[in-house]
Amino acid sequence: MTQDGRRLRGLRSRETILQQAVKLASVEGLDGLSLGRLAAATGVSKSGFFAHWPDKEQLQLDTVEWAARQWTEQVVGPALRAPAGVRRLFALHEARLTFYDDAVLPGGCFFFAVQAEFDDRPGAVRDRLAEAMREWQDFIRKLVAQAVTLGELVENVDPAQLAYEIDALGEMVIIHSRLYDGPAALVHARRAVLQRLRALCPDPALLPED
Repeated sequence: MTQDGRRLRGLRSRETILQQAVKLASVEGLDGLSLGRLAAATGVSKSGFFAHWPDKEQLQLDTVEWAARQWTEQVVGPALRAPAGVRRLFALHEARLTFYDDAVLPGGCFFFAVQAEFDDRPGAVRDRLAEAMREWQDFIRKLVAQAVTLGELVENVDPAQLAYEIDALGEMVIIHSRLYDGPAALVHARRAVLQRLRALCPDPALLPED
């Protein structure tokens, strides 16, 4: 029981650190992760960090994994509760906007903050970030293709193109809402995707009017 208790405490400690690491990286990037900052924020001793991570790169990789898990739980998960087709596609966009509007992360979006940091830096962290972003794009494309198959989007829709547009409109919220446009950016991004989907949907009544 003592060994199990120790293992459970270690797991909780690791999760606490990674939660804080994702928050910190959303503002300062993955290079901004330091043992001192994380130790102060989590109350975990520096020696406790070495029990989980032998080096900074592994900490960065595990932070990416945690951020992907958080995104899946808070953005993808809620969307999957909507009916398959165009409504699920729009629900995904709305869940993303809700994630930003709720200020889950102080920097808005972990992946937006770190992609520019590692796009020209070969290595394991860049590779994992690229993989996570491909998985996200593939998921949007899958939802678009599903909506086409169900007859809820017109047949000549290019899933890759529409997925790119939806993702780009969601991503722009990060810049515009934080620098100068405030809440209006969320309104514009929601309306832009909604109008695009309604124009491509044979039965626009499946979607909200505004």
